[in-house]
Amino acid sequence: MCENLRHYLTTYNREQALPIRYNQLERFQMGAPLYDANGEDTLWETLIYEPFIMRQLNEGLKRVYAILKAGGDESVMEHLYVDRIDYCVFGNSKPFRIRIVNSRNDNQDYFYVKKADASRIYGLELEHLLSPNRMFYITFGDTLVEEHVVGLPGDIFIDDWMESKRLKAIRIAKEMIKFNERCFVRLLGDMRPYNFVVGITPDFEDTQLRIRAMDFDQQSYDGRKNFYLPQFFKENNPIVEFCARHIDTKTALQYQHEEHALISRRIDAIHLRLKALLDSMSNDTLAPRENVMQLREGLATHYKSDRFLRCTSMGALVRESLELMRERVVG
Repeated sequence: MCENLRHYLTTYNREQALPIRYNQLERFQMGAPLYDANGEDTLWETLIYEPFIMRQLNEGLKRVYAILKAGGDESVMEHLYVDRIDYCVFGNSKPFRIRIVNSRNDNQDYFYVKKADASRIYGLELEHLLSPNRMFYITFGDTLVEEHVVGLPGDIFIDDWMESKRLKAIRIAKEMIKFNERCFVRLLGDMRPYNFVVGITPDFEDTQLRIRAMDFDQQSYDGRKNFYLPQFFKENNPIVEFCARHIDTKTALQYQHEEHALISRRIDAIHLRLKALLDSMSNDTLAPRENVMQLREGLATHYKSDRFLRCTSMGALVRESLELMRERVVG
């Protein structure tokens, strides 16, 4: 992680001292496969630690939870305990998932401890600044702590909920279009169904939906333009075909323009903070040079603009994408 990014994180209170680091969680003895309610392998393992190590982790992780959720107020820890520590070897970041339970009412919550790589942090911060979602996370050296993103995993939504009569098809289509635009404008890649969730909220007359990213490993890394458009992943074909059946091209363009206008308004509100982030990102090395060259060619062709050909970093491409979008919104 470069010094500019570390300075940014410190300035905006993302960097804080934590009682537990990622490497301490790696001291487990063994892991057992974790299965869901249907007996399917979740690709997570539940870990077993020696008793004295588990005691240390229990106290440290409760304090981490207090920092993440209550600004460090340790009075919230009194009735909490660490029920389970899970580990996933499937993801790039090899995350640990911590399950916290309140002993008074058995209410449970989760958070994640991961390796703090630059791409993921830029992705989290861009999501926080440019999307309708707030992201709560903390870094400490090479350790990243993230709040759990609540929602139905995309693959479960597609299989079990997408065709539900309780949901309006047009709202599903609208949200997919807007999500597609948010990812492409800020170059967040690899949004296959297991990397996003769908939040379903009953409203006074109907039900609202929001699709939101939950994994940011592939922020501005890949060289393929279509990698940043969820619509082109074969795993998303069912929802893309669903949208095509329920929405026409003119309406889809309207929703794209709406999302661009919303992003533009968010930029107006946080332009100094966004500038500091993009300055750091533009001077950081997030991907091999050949990926940057490939992506800038793809974006130049897509937008019919040679401005992208001047960019020499992924951060510069994100900045150019946002500036071009704002120009088109304004006029």
